[in-house]
Amino acid sequence: MANLDRSRLADLLAVEQATYTDRHPRSAELFASATNLFGRVPMTWMNMWSGGFPLYLDRAQGNRITDVDGHTYIDFALGDTGAMAGHSPAATVAAVTRRMSELGGITAMLPTEDAQWVGAELTRRFGLPLWSFTLTATDANRWAIRLARLATGRPKILVFGHCYHGSVDEAFAVPGPDGKTYSRAGNVAPPVDPSLTTRAVPWNDLEAVEAALAHGDVAAILTEPALTNIGIVLPEPGFLEGLRTLATKYGTLLMIDETHTISAGWGGATRAWGLEPDIFVIGKSIGGGIPSGAYGISEEVAAAVTRHTESGDADIVDVGGVGGTLAGNALSLAAMRATLGEVLTEEAFGRMIALATDFTAGVQATLDELDVPWSISQLGARAEYRFVRPAPVNGEDSAAAADDDLDAYMHLAMCNRGLLMTPFHNMALMGPDACAEDVARHTEVFREVVSALFG
Repeated sequence: MANLDRSRLADLLAVEQATYTDRHPRSAELFASATNLFGRVPMTWMNMWSGGFPLYLDRAQGNRITDVDGHTYIDFALGDTGAMAGHSPAATVAAVTRRMSELGGITAMLPTEDAQWVGAELTRRFGLPLWSFTLTATDANRWAIRLARLATGRPKILVFGHCYHGSVDEAFAVPGPDGKTYSRAGNVAPPVDPSLTTRAVPWNDLEAVEAALAHGDVAAILTEPALTNIGIVLPEPGFLEGLRTLATKYGTLLMIDETHTISAGWGGATRAWGLEPDIFVIGKSIGGGIPSGAYGISEEVAAAVTRHTESGDADIVDVGGVGGTLAGNALSLAAMRATLGEVLTEEAFGRMIALATDFTAGVQATLDELDVPWSISQLGARAEYRFVRPAPVNGEDSAAAADDDLDAYMHLAMCNRGLLMTPFHNMALMGPDACAEDVARHTEVFREVVSALFG
């Protein structure tokens, strides 16, 4: 970045780091004392919070978080979409409280009437007629991949470089410059060489997709409607329609994961953009913070799976590796029904998307005024800036724009001024509790901290 003074960045980062450390002694103390936790945190990815130690949570409500040192923040991270409905939304809390206390039976391996309601609502939003439930989108992806392989008789999954599908083994693959598939850098002990299970191609490259499908061994194209975990990388015009056409041409299933891109609207990008998946995956947000996930399949996929199970080729009822004891439990289904029915409504999405549009405009105004060579992309209620201009068109370009020092500076500067961004990247998500004043505060702080670098 030619006009970035690295020595100024280093000085500013040192100031923000010292401020963060000084403001959070109790969080630092708890982190230092967590000697029985691997990495000193409940899950190792929590070490991605900038500052040398994470903030420790005291309480949260709506889009506000208060840490153990008594500081309250406007939360634009919202659990990286897991708390998209807000922290402890009233309708969800009431439903799970009733399920736990009045009705009892958090999990009993028995269905409840909530399951059919949620299935019908997911059909209304996303179009797929038949649904199964999980506790995470990772599980939904894993189990749906098995069904895709069963339905097609093919071994491989096509993914896009730097995609996000949870901790699914097949997704930790990237395309090389030679067109071959390689393990993504940092991939932890893949059980086999990813090229044995996966074909990876660049996002927005239909020619590469067709070349991969022409081998005839791809069961499903597993994709987000937009890349989201390497910054928001939007599809170019015609790309998603091209995926549908190519999937049909080569007898491959189109599997769309909207765990993050549900931000596009109440029916996700699938409804907003008229997509036609054969398999659909959703997770995180639909339970309002209670572990939840689901996958939907078409009637054609269901018929193909049924033919194989009836012939004895596979067993999806008992030993076939599809499902878990807690999947579809009564508590998760109660949470999903309340969250979808009363919190993440069409009306709520209208407000959330409008706020994200204002957020994006505020960031862009600063970038334009100061001629900062960054870009910002919006996906419904979600917006994210990258340290490159113009905006990247694939995962590889977006990954190349990463800058650890800039990330640390922006995150710490925002945090020290009462704003939380997603720790993994510079994403902001508008929940139902966000308001215009929250967006205005971000616009003000963003201009302040960017001006300190480029002003």
